[in-house]
Amino acid sequence: MNFRQIRDFNFSKQVCTGILSLFLYGVISITLVLGFVPPAFALDYNKEILIEADFSGRDLSDSSFTKANLKQSNFSKSNLRGVSFFAANLESVDFTGADLTNATLDSARLIKANLTNAVLEGAFAASARFEGAIIDGADFTDVLLRDDEQKKLCQVAKGINPVTKRDTRETLMCP
Repeated sequence: MNFRQIRDFNFSKQVCTGILSLFLYGVISITLVLGFVPPAFALDYNKEILIEADFSGRDLSDSSFTKANLKQSNFSKSNLRGVSFFAANLESVDFTGADLTNATLDSARLIKANLTNAVLEGAFAASARFEGAIIDGADFTDVLLRDDEQKKLCQVAKGINPVTKRDTRETLMCP
C-alpha cells in the first residue's frame, strides 16, 4: 500500500465513523424527544408500598406484586399478562383497558377498583374481593371466582369488551 491508498483508507474510515456517530446521535435524540420508555420485564415488587404509583401503559408481563400495597395506583392500558397480585391491596386501582390475562388475583382486595374494558381471561381470582368494583366491558372469560363474588359482579355487569368483543355478563356466566 502506498501513502495515497493509506490516506484514502483513513479518510473513508473517518467518514464511516462520522456517519455512524450521526446516526446514533439521531436515534438517541428521537428516543428522548418521543419519550420512549423501555418496557419493564418480570420485575419484583413483592411487599412494596406503592400507593398512588403510575404504571400506566407499561409492559409489566410476568412481574410480581405479591402482598404489595398498590392503593389508588394506575395500571390503565398496561400489559399485565401473567402478573401476580396475590394478596395485594388493589383498592381504588385503575385497571382501565389493562390486559390481565392469566394474572393471579387470588386473595387480592379489588375494592372500588376500576376494571372498565379490562381483559381478565384465565385469571385466578378464587379468593379475590371485588366490592364496589367497576367492571363495565370487562372480560371475565375462564376466570376462577368464588360463587358469592360472581353473584355480586353479575348484579353490576354490563357492556362489551372492545378488544375481545365479549359481553361482560356472558363472560361471568350470569343467569
